[in-house]
Amino acid sequence: MPRKPKPKDRRHFYPRPDAKAADGLWLYGLHAVRAALVNPLRKVKRAVLTARAAEEIGAKLLGRVRHEIADGDAVARLLPAGAVHQGVALSCEPLPRRDLNDALTDSPRRRIVLVLDQISDPHNAGAILRSAAAFGVSAVVVQDRHAPPEYGALAKSASGALDIVPVVTVVNIARALEELGKLGFWRIALAGDGEAPLKDAAGAGDVALVLGSEGSGIRRLVRERCDASAFVPIDDAMDSLNVSNATAIALYELRRG
Repeated sequence: MPRKPKPKDRRHFYPRPDAKAADGLWLYGLHAVRAALVNPLRKVKRAVLTARAAEEIGAKLLGRVRHEIADGDAVARLLPAGAVHQGVALSCEPLPRRDLNDALTDSPRRRIVLVLDQISDPHNAGAILRSAAAFGVSAVVVQDRHAPPEYGALAKSASGALDIVPVVTVVNIARALEELGKLGFWRIALAGDGEAPLKDAAGAGDVALVLGSEGSGIRRLVRERCDASAFVPIDDAMDSLNVSNATAIALYELRRG
């Protein structure tokens, strides 16, 4: 007697990529997906989400993208293992590349640019982007070879800020700092061995704040392109701060001044 065929395993319909699919890349998490759907520059393709997540995002935003309702396991199978997706995954295209002149629009208040020198951890970079959005940063400059990909963990950690703050990808950080200097930005290297507290080094005009990786810090050639170096004063009980925490404090100080 022939065996009754087994039901198809639904997992085959939801391969687990590294958050980058053949039809684009995947963003996940309510804030990241909502911000992507709001952003007119973001080309979206397909959303897979639970009924509860669909209610959270709302029919108006979901009207912009082809979407399907599924259970949480189906959403998870689209994403890297352990991704905290909050019931939603969005397939989309990367944001279009921008240059400094395009990103740096005129502003009635001091313009601040963050320059990330080889900060490759997506959680740190995402947290920095989140602080950048909170404090009205004009742009974040990263190097093409030493920055985390602009999807997945970075987008989730940024909590929507990836679609709020312009990210400018450059080949050479030192050259970008030279360009910022020509545009009138006072360039400050934020480092534990800085020459003065940030509040004393910042001045009153436009500022480019350079941040280095927690391991090696700011590279010598990059630091040489800065006009000053500064530190965030902390208690002697601790040697240093996480780079994303230091960024948030520095941005508060710059906006307070």
